[in-house]
Amino acid sequence: MKPKNNSWHPRPRCGRKADYLFLLFRTYHHTDKLFGGRQLPHNSLMIKLLSDFSGQILFVLLIVCGAYFTVRSRFVQCRYFLHMFSVFSEALSRSKENVTSFQALMISVAGRVGSGTIAGVGVALALGGPGAIFWMWVTAALGMASSFFECTLAQLYKRNGGDGVYFGGPAYYIRHGLGQHWLGILISLILIITPAFGFNSVQAHIITHSLKESFGIPLATSTIGVVVILGLVITGGIRRIATISDTLVPIKILCYLGVTLFVIFVQIRHLPEAIAVLFRSAFGIDPVFGGLVGSAITMGAKRGLFANEAGLGTAPNVAAVAEVKHPVAQGVVQSLSVFTDTFIMCTCTALLILLSGAYHSHQQGDGVTLTQHSVAMVVGSWGSPFISVILVLFAFTTIYYNYYLGENNLRFIFGRNRLILFLYRFLVLVLVFWSGKESLNIVLTFADTTMTLLALVNLVALVLLFKIGLRVMDDYQEQRKAGIAEPVFDSAKFSDLDLDLTAWKKIARPAGSSIEGGSLSESYQNS
Repeated sequence: MKPKNNSWHPRPRCGRKADYLFLLFRTYHHTDKLFGGRQLPHNSLMIKLLSDFSGQILFVLLIVCGAYFTVRSRFVQCRYFLHMFSVFSEALSRSKENVTSFQALMISVAGRVGSGTIAGVGVALALGGPGAIFWMWVTAALGMASSFFECTLAQLYKRNGGDGVYFGGPAYYIRHGLGQHWLGILISLILIITPAFGFNSVQAHIITHSLKESFGIPLATSTIGVVVILGLVITGGIRRIATISDTLVPIKILCYLGVTLFVIFVQIRHLPEAIAVLFRSAFGIDPVFGGLVGSAITMGAKRGLFANEAGLGTAPNVAAVAEVKHPVAQGVVQSLSVFTDTFIMCTCTALLILLSGAYHSHQQGDGVTLTQHSVAMVVGSWGSPFISVILVLFAFTTIYYNYYLGENNLRFIFGRNRLILFLYRFLVLVLVFWSGKESLNIVLTFADTTMTLLALVNLVALVLLFKIGLRVMDDYQEQRKAGIAEPVFDSAKFSDLDLDLTAWKKIARPAGSSIEGGSLSESYQNS
């Protein structure tokens, strides 16, 4: 089925009230949690205003810190860009004893590539025009530097939990890097409450209502199904989560990319003009979108920052679990996940919408509906339910990703306490069951505000630990210059830091590849 309009020229979609669009974006804002035009109402005007204000502060901080990390690191995300794919290919190796770098990447992508990949891009286009996509790229590029350093530090300060499982994240590098245990507990509490309870409530709501509207499945039935499946996943801990992600995440990404690339291919003759309009509208020189340049910058920048979670302090919790030879290797891989989310997944969604004809055919609806119409106009009626299924997969993987953020930080506070862990899992499942059937009111606004506090603490810690991050990066770079294809971390060079030496296995260097001034520490031990 071909698009109804064969002439291609995007126009702003009419008939939609500006304040309604603002509410749609406000709902999606930090969390990318949006479904079916149901903005989650705020009962408290004061809390809403606080959330809006805190969101603006976070937006500025993420931009400034991302630019600072980029310049001070000599544009690490650009220098290591091709190297990212080399490290990724090395990460494909399997291990029965440890969570591999690839599995850690898939868990991270499970959280980064969420429902906002479908809904958020549509909202950004509706509010900011095609130019929003360009500014989404710019800010995501800055976010790659933030992600690189926060994930490198998470690996550096990770702790060996035994049985080949590692734990780390902002709480750990705040405690062992800055020596502020109380601040580590604070950020752990935020990571327990906000993602696992706040954001998961929205994701469960997305899943159950999407299944009801697309397939007529009763809310009670879908809610019970989600709780049962989620319970089977999370009771297996990080190993089962890693195993599920290893399979499910590539499937959801390849299926979505396959359909979006097909739509783009069908409309390939219009692609050059679409890209040209995208760049022209980004700088206000397009006659149609010239007045939207301010909105393009704002909407695109927020999309590029909040969608991939770079700098927010969530991804380091997952990055720390991987078994790697050098902390920087995981920082490089996690930067690639930011690239995957924004430059690949979100860009495909944007081009899908722009090229299908839905963007300028006065189709009504939110970001999800816009994407559904875009697919349906090219592939036929099955396109809409396909997007609903993909949306469910995106939301479900985000739920267990958010759950693990809480489990990891629960361990930081209480250690190996089985009773606390059981109660936490029980409460998560109860909340998912409740939110799958009920409307959400103040929960999202509260989570929105606490996420700002989380990012603020994390960004301050990153700035204070930035010199250590540079030391680790330079060590990695020196080894690569010396001809070592896979640099190995040597704790002897960092004896002044509070590291867990049992978290780094003794790995022999290739013959003739030693570096002057450093040797492998004999204190490395196998757990």
